[in-house]
Amino acid sequence: MESLLISSSSSLTTSPIFPSSKHALTPKPQNLTFNSNARLVLFTCAAQQMNSPPSTEAKEKEVKLWGGRFEESVTDAVEKFTESISFDKALYKQDIMGSKAHASMLAKQGLMSDSDRDTIIKGLEEIERQIEAGEFVWRTDREDVHMNIEAALTDLVGEPAKKLHTARSRNDQVATDFRLWCRDAIDGIISRIKNLQIAMVELALQNEGLIVPGYTHLQRAQPVLLQHLLLAYVEQLERDAGRLLDCRARVNFCPLGACALAGTGLPIDRFMTSDALGFTAPMRNSIDAVSDRDFVLELLSANSITAVHLSRLGEEWVLWASEEFGFLTPSDKVSTGSSIMPQKKNPDPMELVRGKSARVIGDLVSLLVLCKGLPHAYNRDLQEDKEPVFDSVKAIVGMLEVSAEFAQNVSFNRERIQKALPAGHLDATTLADYLVKKASDFYSENP
Repeated sequence: MESLLISSSSSLTTSPIFPSSKHALTPKPQNLTFNSNARLVLFTCAAQQMNSPPSTEAKEKEVKLWGGRFEESVTDAVEKFTESISFDKALYKQDIMGSKAHASMLAKQGLMSDSDRDTIIKGLEEIERQIEAGEFVWRTDREDVHMNIEAALTDLVGEPAKKLHTARSRNDQVATDFRLWCRDAIDGIISRIKNLQIAMVELALQNEGLIVPGYTHLQRAQPVLLQHLLLAYVEQLERDAGRLLDCRARVNFCPLGACALAGTGLPIDRFMTSDALGFTAPMRNSIDAVSDRDFVLELLSANSITAVHLSRLGEEWVLWASEEFGFLTPSDKVSTGSSIMPQKKNPDPMELVRGKSARVIGDLVSLLVLCKGLPHAYNRDLQEDKEPVFDSVKAIVGMLEVSAEFAQNVSFNRERIQKALPAGHLDATTLADYLVKKASDFYSENP
């Protein structure tokens, strides 16, 4: 097992987890309970256009950070095709977190002076402030979020910034950023699942004792309590949250120190950076750390199952809101009208919940196909893993939020439901059970 802790060409330190209180740890997830005031975790998605758009106006082409051995610059077409800053800038907060932890570790290990560490951390904090204030200019000629921030840091503080990339590759850097982002995203999704569960429980309590037709094959089957039906969704959502918690536990390992794929011979402390970023531990195999995206596939799989549950809820409520059923009426706050038919009142939010489930499932399929043919270790194809994840998370968050909003703004039509109960022989099974109790053969009563 010890051989798994280091790569073939590295002599990575395996010191105890760094206990310093200077590093803010992400708390381990606890058992979640219903709490209408649950804190919503903030995370950004690429589709949320943050701050200024990437600038394509390079005053003059600067030498790439990796360009030492190259005599010519890439063409404009290649630069435009290979840039990822247009979407991976969503990782800026996690990238800065990782760089601050890395700089602190380098200083502790004697690979950087304390003065340089302090200068770098102060510079990174200023860059984060600029980004959040909309003052930062993202440049496509700097390719991605890592090089944009590192180049801006060099412009800001000079020589100390050039030491930040010691014992680090963009391969382990992006894997770390992505795990941090997914961890935050999972926390945000779970919070919203809990909010929807609360809304469904409150809706059930408001309709205590209301009996509705239960269906199988979309045919009338047996009478059930509306509460029982609503709480079925609460149970499904509880499993959805459980899957995400399981995923979070596997996400929460730190790739830093893996470098490109084979680690480093420098005396780094991987446990210190792992601890500083709130990870459970460093990853054991450096090749695995930079090359696999199963943690993302697992997140998108969990999102897809949640989306299926929400789509079923949307389908049921759209049917029940139709004139043919008439079992529920959404308020004006969660309905839309028609540009030509003045009588229309459409449950559009739940139709779109049903529709957006296709996007979430499609994002999972896209990433599965992306990953299936990649040899070890890192391949540039993995640049394409970000957008499906950002899209999936943005969609599932929206679906959960609007479903909770809809549940809080819907009423069930008791009179219409009660009139519907006598039709369809809903009590046939109850009658058959009664006859069985009278010692008759069950099937003889059901020819």
